[in-house]
Amino acid sequence: MGGRPVFILSDDAERTQGRDAQSANIAAGKAVAESVRTTLGPRGMDKMLVDNSGEVVITNDGATILQEMDIEHPAAQMIVEVAQTQEDEVGDGTTTAAVLAGQLLAQAEDLFEDDVHPTTIVEGYHEAARIAQEAIEELTLEEEPDDERLRAVAESSMTGKGTGDVSAERLAELVVQTIRQVQTDDGIARDEIQVQTQVGSSSGATELVEGVIVDEEPVNENMPRSVEDATVAVLDVELDVRQANVDAEYNIADIDQLNAAIEAEENQLRGYTEALSEAGVDVAFVTDDIEDRVASALADAGILAFENVDDSDARAIARAVGAKRLGAVEDLDEEDFGHAESIRVETYGDDELAFVEGGAEAENVTLFVRGGTEHVVDELERAISDAIDVVTAAIDSGGVVPGAGATEIAIAERVRSEAAGVSGRKQLAVEAFADAVEVLPRTLARNTGMDPIDALVDLRSEYDSSGRAGIISKGQSGEVGDPFEEGVFDPAAVKREAVESATEAATMIVRIDDVIAAD
Repeated sequence: MGGRPVFILSDDAERTQGRDAQSANIAAGKAVAESVRTTLGPRGMDKMLVDNSGEVVITNDGATILQEMDIEHPAAQMIVEVAQTQEDEVGDGTTTAAVLAGQLLAQAEDLFEDDVHPTTIVEGYHEAARIAQEAIEELTLEEEPDDERLRAVAESSMTGKGTGDVSAERLAELVVQTIRQVQTDDGIARDEIQVQTQVGSSSGATELVEGVIVDEEPVNENMPRSVEDATVAVLDVELDVRQANVDAEYNIADIDQLNAAIEAEENQLRGYTEALSEAGVDVAFVTDDIEDRVASALADAGILAFENVDDSDARAIARAVGAKRLGAVEDLDEEDFGHAESIRVETYGDDELAFVEGGAEAENVTLFVRGGTEHVVDELERAISDAIDVVTAAIDSGGVVPGAGATEIAIAERVRSEAAGVSGRKQLAVEAFADAVEVLPRTLARNTGMDPIDALVDLRSEYDSSGRAGIISKGQSGEVGDPFEEGVFDPAAVKREAVESATEAATMIVRIDDVIAAD
């Protein structure tokens, strides 16, 4: 080739290599992690996110914040995926996982300055993560959590997420009741739990409904608003005049033929009501349209009917009341119907909701969440969904550990103590992992108004003397104390997943030394 260069990339491609690539990726990952760091803990702050259309989201849920930020940088996107994985697997701890991943990257940057090879850092981080998992196992309470401890888990998850301390305590009680309703010998039937929000009252008006709530209103205002001991039909059919499947023209020669056609149409429409009434149906949920004359006839017959019911709602109703979804109203059979103790329609401002309670096959339960504004109920919905997930994880996935940063202090001390047994420069990476984990209790301390350095010293001292030490929120500040005595617990599964996902993301980013961006 005569020493001439060979170009394998297009002119529009951009390439960053070596230390520049590592620095750029680490900077992006750290920036994303720092964006959610102030939201950590019961005194964490909220973020207001505004999109191009002016839609506003106010939250301190890590996964929601990172999703709404519309991040494009590929390394930063990995931190978003950490939070999403945490959310999908255990439902909480998203901020913890993101902050830990960011701190692992920050520590790796310092190690690069000391000429520690990326592979050595990766090996050290994985060794430290293994030690961390062992520490979590030792901290995990072996016995199955009772209701009191589960309430503490739920309350710890919700405190600081727009619920207020008083509301968090009551909501935690409702969450545990909800979980117990769907708990079986095979575990928690998480899919049987729904969360329905409604603006117009304080969070204290939130209630547990043993059944299904759907955002539907009666098709005719003269229909009954409440039916007890209801026989229920779920119909996937249009209650209207049948339309021909082919284009056709009909020639009407005289008035008798016109009257006959009108009468035939009326008979067909009347037949829907007669079929439902004769079969003993009290309430009909129809996934298609109901013609006005049919709706009026159903009202005259005392039948409560809903039209254009969403498919997912129809499925939930059929499952709750034990009904089959029917594609026709001919030859209705009692075995096709479901039964509910009560079906009622309630009005909330301009909205109407149908409550289906006490279904014959009811395992479904619904948390009916109230709040003063849309932003409040949205954040409450996120908080309650997280609480449901963490209580489920505490029961199904292996117990609880002390919260308030106590587990992180224990992990850091355990990793640091075992680092002496690691040879070579890998020991530096193991110790760096411990420093990264300690940033979490330091952040909790800062967010509660404490001096983070003094708090960390006190935490270490208390841990050395009692074996447990965390940042306990007291009023508008915090203090070092025993999470067990204060009733602050987290599911062990949340900690395990946070360590695993954060380590995997950080080590993947650390190993990248070449970034090629093609236009």
